Amino acid sequence: MVSATLELEVLEAREVMLQVAVSGMPGTRIDETLSVRCDGAELPIAEVPVPGNGRVHRLVPAVGRMTIEYQATVTGTAQEEMVSDADRIVYLRPSRYAESDRLGAIAAAEFAGISGERELLASVSSWVGSQLTYVAGSSGPTDGAVDTLLLRQGVCRDYAHLVVALLRALDVPARLAAVYAPGLNPMDFHAVAEAAVDGVWRVADATLLAPRSALVRIATGRDAADTAFLSTYGGAADLLSSEVMAVTDGPLPGDDVHATVSLT
Repeated sequence: MVSATLELEVLEAREVMLQVAVSGMPGTRIDETLSVRCDGAELPIAEVPVPGNGRVHRLVPAVGRMTIEYQATVTGTAQEEMVSDADRIVYLRPSRYAESDRLGAIAAAEFAGISGERELLASVSSWVGSQLTYVAGSSGPTDGAVDTLLLRQGVCRDYAHLVVALLRALDVPARLAAVYAPGLNPMDFHAVAEAAVDGVWRVADATLLAPRSALVRIATGRDAADTAFLSTYGGAADLLSSEVMAVTDGPLPGDDVHATVSLT
């Protein structure tokens, strides 16, 4: 079961894009509710499918206090996602927060002699985990992989961006996934990297903060620009509070760091 509750103060009414709903992956069943109220009045919601099996909910709130409540129970196991020809083009390109074109020399030096997508995914994820220190609040919303490498610290999205950027610099298609993460402490939205390994998308979490086999996909994209849980356009809103919950039915699974795992 997963849930998210957001409280916002809408200062100027325009469009709000919400990305907290579980991704609709083949093989899973989702029983969910989404409620959005503005000063107590229910707000209309329009769902827009986006690439990567994502679901964006578009809102047009009035000025005032907005409350967003989402809850879902996910059952079943999603099919492993195959890497398409389009994926191999899109997810090799540099992007806003994963500047692989600026990290080519570092990637070549640090991972010289390592070949194969599986080996590179394991090596890059391990290297990033050893080089960075997890420090809450240490990075800003516009920091990218290069900033993270220079600071040598960050949060989950920074770890994921650096893994993605280094893999792309090594010619391995890679992308970022926003997920619910049972076992994460403190609980919040979580970000992990995915890489193309033998034609299948495999997940890496350099933070090692939650078991990969329990992760539940929300959104997928080039980097955090595609996977933000909340965006406002043409207006202004302050995020007052957020509460995220993700639990499994039964004990948390283990996570062998040497195993290849998909988001299922």
